Amino acid sequence: MNNADGDGTPADDRSGGDAAADDGPTAVLLDVLPNGRPDDDRPQSSKSPVAYGLGVGSFALYELMLADDADVSVGARVDLDGPSVGRYREVSFDDLTRNAAAEIEYAAEAIVEADEERFVDFYNEAGPITLRLHQLNLLPGIGKKLRNDLLDERKRGPFESFADVEERISGLHRPREVILERIVEEIREDDLKYRTFVGREE
Repeated sequence: MNNADGDGTPADDRSGGDAAADDGPTAVLLDVLPNGRPDDDRPQSSKSPVAYGLGVGSFALYELMLADDADVSVGARVDLDGPSVGRYREVSFDDLTRNAAAEIEYAAEAIVEADEERFVDFYNEAGPITLRLHQLNLLPGIGKKLRNDLLDERKRGPFESFADVEERISGLHRPREVILERIVEEIREDDLKYRTFVGREE
């Protein structure tokens, strides 16, 4: 992924052409700071509005330099290559404001709800990571029995929805929340050995 590194050079504006092939990368806003970052000691006239966002495709975290006339709010989706954003760069969880960190679960939930098929397909397509570990086992609460039940059941036909997963797999009561919990864990924890959702542009 080719992201701006934020040092202000022309090459840093926007993101190059390979971040997302079709409509360009988008993000759900986690926090908006109309007066810029509080740790920016420059005069107010020199500061740009700043926002933090969660990438819709990759669940990457971004700091966005907003256009002065940008009319955006927390929870809104913005086109990172659109007119509201001057430039952006990828950041870590520790770089977020407290408000942005508190919004991650809500933003992730909005992304999953808006594109249920993409995440149901994880139950249909997840594969082995090693001889002993399967992608399904990365989901909270899914051990060997539930994994095998999922693998056996999807051979009979793909899961069509989260409700379908719940109906067909006894013991997996909240398939949507299980995926959400894993997504949030991957966003917050930098040192996880395996990542299934974060960093993979859809």
